[in-house]
Amino acid sequence: MIRLLAVDIDGTLLDSHGRVPDAHRDALVYASARGIEVALVTGRSFHFTQPIANLLPIPLALIVNNGALVKDKTGTTQMRHLLARDVARRVLAETRAHQDSVAVIFDRPIGDDLRQMIYEHMDWSHPNRRGYFEKNKAFIAESGVPLADTLTEDPIQVMFNGSVEPMRALVASLRALAFADRFSVAVTEYEKRDFTLVDVNGAGCSKGSTLARWAASRGLTRDHVMAVGDNLNDVEMLDFAGTAVVMSNATDALKSRGYHVTGTNDEGGLADAVKLKLKSGN
Repeated sequence: MIRLLAVDIDGTLLDSHGRVPDAHRDALVYASARGIEVALVTGRSFHFTQPIANLLPIPLALIVNNGALVKDKTGTTQMRHLLARDVARRVLAETRAHQDSVAVIFDRPIGDDLRQMIYEHMDWSHPNRRGYFEKNKAFIAESGVPLADTLTEDPIQVMFNGSVEPMRALVASLRALAFADRFSVAVTEYEKRDFTLVDVNGAGCSKGSTLARWAASRGLTRDHVMAVGDNLNDVEMLDFAGTAVVMSNATDALKSRGYHVTGTNDEGGLADAVKLKLKSGN
């Protein structure tokens, strides 16, 4: 029996215009009313997730930054899996060719004088970055010093972004580093937009590993968990869940892995999957 529903945000909960369709909201309300716990599991940071969470009138766990943090709607931290600052420094040293497309993310309270996302060089006028910057500029700051010098505390992650092919090459080089066992790499790829996000998190950290820890803390096993996603950073989450569903708008690489496929995010696919699986008792 499903007792925990884990839902990705972008491309899954949200439609292609970045909105929560009524059908998706109503499906999550329906699940919650049946006593099923709901978690939003996303690569987004907390401050970028909270406005979406506030649109859903139900209790939620927010598993953010590809599993690095678990928070509630108010921002209270339930779990943390940070990246060691010495590892972050080594990653930055090995990726100097990407210094114009990298930022360091910290777990800092909203309203803190210190911002959550720090960058040294970034062209925010780029079409694939501009919208994010406009929505999150209150949480973003230019370092003014080498990015490694900002690592006075363990960060959540080191985050890269750029066109698909350079980011694929970056991922390959990261995974080949001698100290690759000290960090994990999460990839969110948008081929049609020619844009990729690459998150370097603490070793063993992923959406799936944190979802497993969260489920265990609730007294649940993988057989109690249903997960719905659409991108490469959802693989571990989907592999953990006893019931795994991907959207029709998911990447081909994800759809080829044999998960159940529902409709697109513009067709109410999340709602269809939730109602089908819950009504069937799976």
